[in-house]
Amino acid sequence: MASITLYDGVDQIGGNKFLIQDHGTKIFLDFGMSFGSRSKFYDPPFLSPRSCNGLLELGVLPKVNGTYRFDDSETEIDGVILSHAHLDHSGYISFLKRDIPVYCGETTATILKGLSEMRAPSFEQDFSDIEFRTFRTGDKVRIGSIELEPIHVDHSVAGAYGFNIHTSSGTLAYTGDLRVHGTKNSMTEDFRNRLAEDPPDLMLCEGTNTTGATVSTEAEVASKLDAITRSARGLVMADFSRTDIDRLRSFIQAASNNGRKLAISMRQAYLLSLLKNDPHLDVPDIGGEDILIFRKNKKRYMKWEQTLLDLPNITDSSLVAAMQNKVVLAASFYDFEELIEIDPVAGSVFVLSTSEPFNEEMQIDFDRLTAWLDHYGVPQYHVHVSGHIMPLQLREMLEQISPKKIYPIHTENPDLCRRFLSGLKSKVVRPEKAKEYNI
Repeated sequence: MASITLYDGVDQIGGNKFLIQDHGTKIFLDFGMSFGSRSKFYDPPFLSPRSCNGLLELGVLPKVNGTYRFDDSETEIDGVILSHAHLDHSGYISFLKRDIPVYCGETTATILKGLSEMRAPSFEQDFSDIEFRTFRTGDKVRIGSIELEPIHVDHSVAGAYGFNIHTSSGTLAYTGDLRVHGTKNSMTEDFRNRLAEDPPDLMLCEGTNTTGATVSTEAEVASKLDAITRSARGLVMADFSRTDIDRLRSFIQAASNNGRKLAISMRQAYLLSLLKNDPHLDVPDIGGEDILIFRKNKKRYMKWEQTLLDLPNITDSSLVAAMQNKVVLAASFYDFEELIEIDPVAGSVFVLSTSEPFNEEMQIDFDRLTAWLDHYGVPQYHVHVSGHIMPLQLREMLEQISPKKIYPIHTENPDLCRRFLSGLKSKVVRPEKAKEYNI
């Protein structure tokens, strides 16, 4: 009898770690960093975990034998399957024994390797020597007695997948994170249609947006960005995820429509340079006429940064300061020291194009961001659309798929999800953390 144990991703958004066991085969679906569990005990950089033992003791990592590179036991996990590159789904693969292969989409492997290369060495996010085994939609992945069928979905990071998983006692489906209001909603439709052909026995289904859902699309975001950029008389600053290719395109278009260039960070430029050879992504060219690469002023540049320094479209604070009405500057809160030299002129604006702060740590950063903008007289707009499916669309998708059982995960409101999804033919189960369920 195959089973699944939900070690994390229950009663919270992210941190997904789901262990499937079938006739001696053991695999994890995702192995993400749980920001919620971690923040209960730690406050980096002043109080950070120093060893795997602390994370295990406090329940931030599940106690599963044969999993971690810091213990001496024999490896008992046959593989870890990643749905996408967001750290709440992938971040804690750093702790895995290095003889445990990590299966993921080709794009996810490229992003994770790139992010690892750009980071300073970190105890929690060390992806060195991990064996990535990649797949694409249409592939079949056999691990022991378990067969996985990866199916692309649309999300706010490129290369996201859901899975149809065949075990000896039934079929399990996993949504990962997905949406139907993005620019590639047809990919999520492919996932839905495939599952509807042969409804799974058990479905792990994300329920992120059960509260605070907004009705919007990436096309609406692009239209709003265009309107803001058109009206601005000074510098337009923007903060958005560097792994969100759709949002990048929206900003490039808004800048180009209004006689501006988008100045992206060196981190984003380097990541795009790694992804440029993927024929399925069509990523913007970092040497294109609509893009500048913003170099922060510092004494030393890392090896990966040095590969960009000789590009002709490199710019810096002094150049941005001289042409503020010709630039949209991608700048997060951690770049704000550059504002001292840029000195935004009257009529400048800041566009926050990420999720609103949803925990105390983010709120502290948000308050500091606001203090900087207040100092320079820069108003703030929030223009964003979620990477997650909306409640009514979720219910419609599940009604079409009609799995035997639905387990709402990746949500802070599983009871709300259970009641909202009642009335479907499927049985909706309120999952419990660390409880083993038969498939």
